Amino acid sequence: MGSEAMEMEELPENERRKWMIPKDAFMQELKKASIIAAPMVAVTVLQYLLQVVSVIMVGHLGQLSLSSVAIATSLTNVFGFSILSGMAGALETLCGQAYGAEQYKKLGTYTYTAIISLTLVSSPVCILWIFMDKLLPLIGQDPEISLEAKKYSMWLIPALFGSAILKSLTRYLQTQSLTLPMLLTSSVILCFHILTCWIMVYKLELGHIGAAIAFSLSTWVNVIMLVFYVKYSSACEKTRTPFSKDALLGTGEFFRLAVPSAVMVCLKWWSCEVLILLAGLFSNPKLETSVLSICLTISTLHFTIPYGIGAAASTRVSNELGAGNPQAARVAVSAAMFLAVTEAVIVSITLFCCRDVLGCAYSNERHVVDYVAAMSPLLCLSVFMDSLQAILSGVARGSGWQKLGAYVNLGAFYLLGIPVGVSLGFLGHLRGKGLWIGLVTGSAVQSIFLSLITAFTNWRKHASKARERTFDGKSSAADGQN
Repeated sequence: MGSEAMEMEELPENERRKWMIPKDAFMQELKKASIIAAPMVAVTVLQYLLQVVSVIMVGHLGQLSLSSVAIATSLTNVFGFSILSGMAGALETLCGQAYGAEQYKKLGTYTYTAIISLTLVSSPVCILWIFMDKLLPLIGQDPEISLEAKKYSMWLIPALFGSAILKSLTRYLQTQSLTLPMLLTSSVILCFHILTCWIMVYKLELGHIGAAIAFSLSTWVNVIMLVFYVKYSSACEKTRTPFSKDALLGTGEFFRLAVPSAVMVCLKWWSCEVLILLAGLFSNPKLETSVLSICLTISTLHFTIPYGIGAAASTRVSNELGAGNPQAARVAVSAAMFLAVTEAVIVSITLFCCRDVLGCAYSNERHVVDYVAAMSPLLCLSVFMDSLQAILSGVARGSGWQKLGAYVNLGAFYLLGIPVGVSLGFLGHLRGKGLWIGLVTGSAVQSIFLSLITAFTNWRKHASKARERTFDGKSSAADGQN
């Protein structure tokens, strides 16, 4: 990073002026980013609301159902959905840069490769889900909660394989800025899921298992709708390709980017889910687990907003790097950060003002609602930090330096955040508040380091790498380095 900063200082005055961001260019980029980000935010919110709807409906069945679904959701996210989501981030580098370089046919090939790779990864994950009721008691979880969590996760297995396709198709469309089709299908699917989940849970009296069945059905209906769009839409004509052996031969290149991409995403995601598991070790596990689950659900629901902006940043950065425009990529980062900070301030203030009623959407029990209100100031801090890191992580995916992001997340959350949370929660007797303070600490450190890396990034170097990767089909071991 230091050498890159020296490179900038050694540039002549007229050359440095080229790298200053003109106001007109910033405003134009802000408009471009907003056009992509707005529907992507809606898409990510709508997709996540499927999970929220399930938790809300199950939450009114009682503490046992809510606690078991909270544990099951945590485990299936930790060992399943988060892995697929992280690995699919490799497409944001590969497809995004290929699209910017006008190598359109490669997008279809990369997407086939991603679907194959994510499906292969899904198979061993199912084994962990099947034996969840045996594994959870080994880490101190209540046996009754563990058994019900296992039942819920078993019915989510179809959704796991559906997600392998869905997440790949989402990135394929996202990198082409084809967000409106995803917006339409996600809206239809949410309506479908609300109706199906209500029928399964209450009318057919399947309880929390009904919510899992409804989620799996909704995932596959979404997949079918997007497949039909990709197959028959003229918008995908340039990038639509038949399956070929190149999709199989490309798995090595895909995994070289997908593994650090998954690690970068999962380390942060896992640290959040660890809170739920640790909350089960307190003296009142049902209360602590339920409250932290509600806070995590709210935090993750909010995260879909900056994640959508981060997806737009990833698309703009990867497209411009693939096209060989490093300065435009730099402007894209600035515009996305402006949007993120604005959004974070608005949401934080709104959450704080509504702190006394947040818990009512998830529980009828007064002590749960009051506990959520007490956690709200910390929740607001998490919201602000999450907004910053979502954009910076999107920049990492678009640029191809996921490996650096993985190292930052490892240090921020596992060397600092979680130890701080455990110390305050158990030794400091702050319980859930202590765990959440640790999460905020990790997020703050993560945001600081990702900001420094982004500030000192050599965009010319990354543009050169993007062109080399796209046209030569090479991806060296150093691709993840800054």
